[in-house]
Amino acid sequence: MDTILSLLTGVVIAVMILWNGQLTAGYGNYAAAVIIHVVGTTLSGVLCLAGRRKVFAKAPFWAYLGGAIGVLSTLFNNYAFGHITMTSIVALGLLGQTITSVLLDRFGWLGAPKRRVDRSVAVALISAPVGIFLMLDGSVSQSILAVLLSLGAGVTVVLSRMVNARLASETSPLAGSFVNHLVGLPICVVLLLLVGQWTTPAAGTMEPWMYCGGMLGVTTVLLFNITVPRVSAFRLTLLSFVGQVFTGVALDVALGQTASAASFRGGLVIAAGLLVSQLLGARKSNVKA
Repeated sequence: MDTILSLLTGVVIAVMILWNGQLTAGYGNYAAAVIIHVVGTTLSGVLCLAGRRKVFAKAPFWAYLGGAIGVLSTLFNNYAFGHITMTSIVALGLLGQTITSVLLDRFGWLGAPKRRVDRSVAVALISAPVGIFLMLDGSVSQSILAVLLSLGAGVTVVLSRMVNARLASETSPLAGSFVNHLVGLPICVVLLLLVGQWTTPAAGTMEPWMYCGGMLGVTTVLLFNITVPRVSAFRLTLLSFVGQVFTGVALDVALGQTASAASFRGGLVIAAGLLVSQLLGARKSNVKA
């Protein structure tokens, strides 16, 4: 079940990226971020009230910063976009996530359980950089800053979900999602006022579903809040990535767009490594039993 939820998170992320991309095309980066956070805050807030969920708890101050860290991911990716290809941005983000996840598992930072690298994990750890290498292209030599920020975006993605999960452990997964959006909203508003621009989309160009990315954002944080305590940071990173890549390819095909062959090849390698890793892990469990 944990594996399915982790893959499902990647599926939701892929659809969310599509919807948010359409919204951004109409309103601009920062205005779209505000709309997304307004929708996410409203939905998760209403659900918390309806379920009488405890929102705030005695948790470390840093446990409330997941939304702020998540905004950094958006800023980093926004800069990198246009300087290097989207495929390289995704690959470098995965590399940042992979490195951060392995360190969290090894040293138990941010409350993550310490997990040693056994043979099953090593297989996935080898397949990940191979898949990432297949996704990279020549654009990475054009802007060192864009490369570093794409790596940083991957780091902040993992940190954000770990911080959100820490708060959720004291409240609930849904409450953690609400706080994430609530904290991120004023930051997005300030950024819009300082450096952004609100553009008005042409009449008839926006469909209702384009405004639902915030709802999927709530779902994504909720799923991460459930899976983070139960799945290693490294395995969760790769499983959600595989779900995201193959859903993205399917969406491209369904919309008549050209799917990224590099992303598909990289996803296949990583998925194969994960499958072998899962089989080795299951075999090890059976031997112990």
